[in-house]
Amino acid sequence: MFSREKTRGALLGGMILMAAWYLLALALDRPIIPNPIDVFMQIIDIFLSKIAIHVAYSLVRIVEGVAISFFIGVPLGFLMGYFGKLDRILAPLMYFSYPIPKIALLPVIMVLFGLGEASKVIMIVLIIVFQIIITARDAVRDIPAQTFYSLQSLGAGRMQIFTEIIAPAALPEVLTATRLALGTAISILFFTETFGTQYGMGYFIMDSWLRVNYLDMYAGIVVLSFIGFCLFVSIDYAERKICSWR
Repeated sequence: MFSREKTRGALLGGMILMAAWYLLALALDRPIIPNPIDVFMQIIDIFLSKIAIHVAYSLVRIVEGVAISFFIGVPLGFLMGYFGKLDRILAPLMYFSYPIPKIALLPVIMVLFGLGEASKVIMIVLIIVFQIIITARDAVRDIPAQTFYSLQSLGAGRMQIFTEIIAPAALPEVLTATRLALGTAISILFFTETFGTQYGMGYFIMDSWLRVNYLDMYAGIVVLSFIGFCLFVSIDYAERKICSWR
């Protein structure tokens, strides 16, 4: 999945980060900044018994949110990019809704959909879907008009235009937007998992903090970071497979 250069880069970056963390822990010598070796040993000790169930809940929420955003945002963005009239109708709504801080909508979402799984997934969708829609629309707009004319002259219908031109040309940009939005989505998920649930990495980290169990807290932070890393790598892999022509 990783090339040799990327693997070496990831290992070097990880080693630099661990060294900086280790030196900071030695310099401060306080429980609030534990030694990274102790944190990784704690992960090994408690992962199956404590952390795994929280990882499963958080991962399902993220995957559901990304999948829903993708299947809503990509077709809508493609249609807005191809049909100018549709874009003129929907674009003002997008521009009005997109800048709203999504975290400000959390109380409304929780009142409407409750404190369960739905509200957490909806928050992820609200963060990601607008970026996918706008990126997909702009990617379609950037396709030279001559590309469409050449295929239409051969008798291609609209479905063929979408599958043969629009999708291959725009999907790389859409996947890049999804990857960039993923970090924000994970941050919001962490916040939402502190309300109305007993499962999820956000709950585990905050519960450990309240219990002044800093080893568990940092173990949760490291695991959540690793989840984000794996999701980023997965999108990179998907992009290489789906957009292999690049």
